[in-house]
Amino acid sequence: MIQSSPLGRAELALSRRRLSDRLRAIGIRDERVLEAVASVPRHLLIPEALRGQAYKDVSLPIGAGQTISAPRTVAAMTQALQLAGSETVLEVGTGSGYQAAILSRLVARVVSIERVPQLAARARTALDHLGVDNVVVHLGDGSAGRSADAPFDAIVVTAGGPEVPQPLLAQLAPGGCLVGPFGAREEQKLVRMRCDGRGNFSREELGPCRFVELLGTHGWAAA
Repeated sequence: MIQSSPLGRAELALSRRRLSDRLRAIGIRDERVLEAVASVPRHLLIPEALRGQAYKDVSLPIGAGQTISAPRTVAAMTQALQLAGSETVLEVGTGSGYQAAILSRLVARVVSIERVPQLAARARTALDHLGVDNVVVHLGDGSAGRSADAPFDAIVVTAGGPEVPQPLLAQLAPGGCLVGPFGAREEQKLVRMRCDGRGNFSREELGPCRFVELLGTHGWAAA
């Protein structure tokens, strides 16, 4: 059972609004993304012992060697998808469920894949607790995507792989967009891939980043 924060609702809402304002100050311009950040209770999606840091702009451990990304990273990746509101989005790497919860405010449907059973179960519980009804969490190899639900209007990859997995590109709808970190284990580039509808893809690098490893058939091999 998810326990509430000792802070009152008004204080928590103010903390989220201040976080949203900080993200605006560092360059996040999509108002829909900023409103999603201001509305999603991040403190309910992290371990209870860390909830005092929920509205700091930092990544935090969530167990199983995984992290919840810093809000600036989540906001930047979401903004880069350039969402209109009617999309079906694939998320590779559910983690805590925070990115999925943000996306749930912005699109019609989110299909999320997590390879770690305890994280997938915890995220499902947390999203249910928040009343999120347009996100489905699947247990599996996210690097292979989810062909049963394809094509996707947008894909966000929340773990760093050596290169963009070909199955994900194959599952991208014409005119769709994929955003994720790819490159070396130690540091990646945040990449945006666009499908032109004729089987051609354009690639844009948005800047350096560092994520946990994308493990799977089309990512890094598990140790």
